[in-house]
Amino acid sequence: MNYEISGTVMQTVSINLNPGETVYSQTNTMAWMNDAISMDTHTGGGLLAGLKRTFGGGSFFVTDFTAIGQGHVAFVPRFPGTIIAKELQAGQSLICRKETFLVAQKTVTLELAWQKRIGSGFFGGNGFLLQKLTGPGIVWLDLSGELVERELLPGERLLVHAGHVGIFEPSVGFDIQMVRGFKNLIFGGEGIFLATLTGPGRIWLQSMPIMNLAEELARYLPMGGNDTGANSGSGMLATGAAVGAVGGLLGSLLGGNDQE
Repeated sequence: MNYEISGTVMQTVSINLNPGETVYSQTNTMAWMNDAISMDTHTGGGLLAGLKRTFGGGSFFVTDFTAIGQGHVAFVPRFPGTIIAKELQAGQSLICRKETFLVAQKTVTLELAWQKRIGSGFFGGNGFLLQKLTGPGIVWLDLSGELVERELLPGERLLVHAGHVGIFEPSVGFDIQMVRGFKNLIFGGEGIFLATLTGPGRIWLQSMPIMNLAEELARYLPMGGNDTGANSGSGMLATGAAVGAVGGLLGSLLGGNDQE
């Protein structure tokens, strides 16, 4: 098996498989493959396994991609960002948020990462759930925006907006704490809670949380109900302007340039 990560803003990981080798992903991430790849979509270990994965924020089904010859298959994230590959040794694990897992060798296990304090997931933000990946094998993970990697010393603490948490080693302590100060809570605009990461261990942070992008795009979408009659023309113009604004914003995020 060998692989190549290509691209800048919208990256792709292309994996070449020898006969009999298998990688798996959650649904809706495969981009293209040759005819030497056999697909098999299943629950990944029965009904209970599918339900546990769903509870952890993943998909109920997973898809195996097995080479029946010299196979080639490519995967892409759904948002602009950075793909990283990590080779895990037997028993070695990583903790990641639910959106981060892209694809892995069949030998890598994917499960819900239970938190010591249930509030860590509940107050971490809408949909903030963590998954645990355990080797042996290679796993490909994608983080939104640019990647920032840091090594925390024993006892070193970093307070992070929960949306920027991407991946961390199991040795890193994870908790959620309330922002201190009344004015910070009311006027700070950073939310009520912050994630606390405590060393030792390595962490990977992402520069563009998906929720931040969604909120920014929502500002350009049309508001209110459907217009009819005399106002229908102005409504269509407003909608067209909003769509154009969203397109312009996405274009700037993706680095696109208009040409005459």
